[in-house]
Amino acid sequence: MKKIGTIYMIGIKGVGMTMLAQFLVAAGNKVIGSDVSETFLTDAVLKKSGIKVKTPFASSNIPPQVDLVIYSSAFNVQNNVELKFLESKKNHEKNWPIISYAQALGNLFNSYKGIAVCGSHGKTTTTAWLAYVLYKAGKDPKALVGSRVPQLGGSALNGKSKLLVAEVDEYQNKLQYFQPFGVLLNNIDYDHPDFFPNEKAYNQVFIEFVKKIPAAGFLIINGYDKKSVSVAKHSQGQVISYGLVTKAPAWTKTTVNYQAYDVKIKGAYQYFSLNNLGEFKIKLWGEHNIKNALAVIAAARKLGVALSNIKKYLAQFQGTARRGQVLGRYQGAIIIDDYAHHPTEIKATLEGIAAHYPKKTIRVIFHPHTFTRTKALFSDFVTSFGQAHELAILNIYGSAREKQGGISSQILVKAIKEENKKRKLEQKVINLKDINAATSYLRQTARPGEIVVLMGAGDVFRVADNLFTKK
Repeated sequence: MKKIGTIYMIGIKGVGMTMLAQFLVAAGNKVIGSDVSETFLTDAVLKKSGIKVKTPFASSNIPPQVDLVIYSSAFNVQNNVELKFLESKKNHEKNWPIISYAQALGNLFNSYKGIAVCGSHGKTTTTAWLAYVLYKAGKDPKALVGSRVPQLGGSALNGKSKLLVAEVDEYQNKLQYFQPFGVLLNNIDYDHPDFFPNEKAYNQVFIEFVKKIPAAGFLIINGYDKKSVSVAKHSQGQVISYGLVTKAPAWTKTTVNYQAYDVKIKGAYQYFSLNNLGEFKIKLWGEHNIKNALAVIAAARKLGVALSNIKKYLAQFQGTARRGQVLGRYQGAIIIDDYAHHPTEIKATLEGIAAHYPKKTIRVIFHPHTFTRTKALFSDFVTSFGQAHELAILNIYGSAREKQGGISSQILVKAIKEENKKRKLEQKVINLKDINAATSYLRQTARPGEIVVLMGAGDVFRVADNLFTKK
């Protein structure tokens, strides 16, 4: 996986595939990809890396000679003409090796001293943040991040050290392909009900993952996250814990290794004190990002970064694309884009925005991601948007891999209205059909001084594209 030759990547516009493609090019490989014609946020990263992308999918896209084919888990022989063609031809003519994205990433990760960032929430920010601190501190790491990181020039680093920091995903049990030296486990919160039938099955993939940490390795966890603490018992490596003391739950009196307290907001920064290590400051909003910062601090110290450098570079980090990203202003309104798509993420993100903009009107355009998640976590979604003064919910962004139906955004809107009535919460809640409807709505209603949050794991960011580039 370090230097192979010519690599063809099917579904290259996915954030993970783009991350891997950028890394492989930097390692000296020639990478060619294919995908749908639709424009994605990753197009700019691929173009910057000089990677040619053929659209739409077609068997004629495949070069006459390649050394490896990597395909996105979103596609298979049933829904992709290129994979179907390769499956029918590979044993007769080409015999090219064909592997999934998760297998390819696992092979790459396992050839280095791998530090895996996993968990239900905060993976991308924590991975990027740790990579940035290590990079600025002269550790020359390799890194693979599931989003564009402006301060890193893309979504990957290819330093000369043996240290590789990577965002790894539990969905479809991709964790099975990784052999970590160190693990940052942010939290465990049931998700991906289209793959995991229940919480027990979901939690088990994390248990099996941390079992693979060697005795010389380490596991960093939120010591106030009950499920993470339970999973940590299965680690052979050193367990290092952190936590925000104002949120310590009643179930434990445990003192964590890195305990943050005395949180303050001053200007553009959040400040917090940490054990006897003094005061730290970060530019990212919300208590969830203080927890992400604690994981970074713990990992950076374990990997030999001086405390003075940690403080300096922690404060410099500006975040990643689609995570509390301020896109600009439209008709005087501040437009923020955020990837939050799980009820826990939604609540944390909106609480952070409300704390940062305490006197602003907050309007949310939410695009639910998958029917299965919306249905399985329905009651949690109903109570997730309390910080918003206005909420517009688009029709559900369905996955090609799931059976659609059984739930709708209209049903969700109705339930939120009923819940708001019980709680005596004044909040305008409406349903909008799609991206175009949301664009038209904001063109008519956006006002100076308010905050508009585009929220969801799909393509709700296109609302901003429309506002800024089209009349």
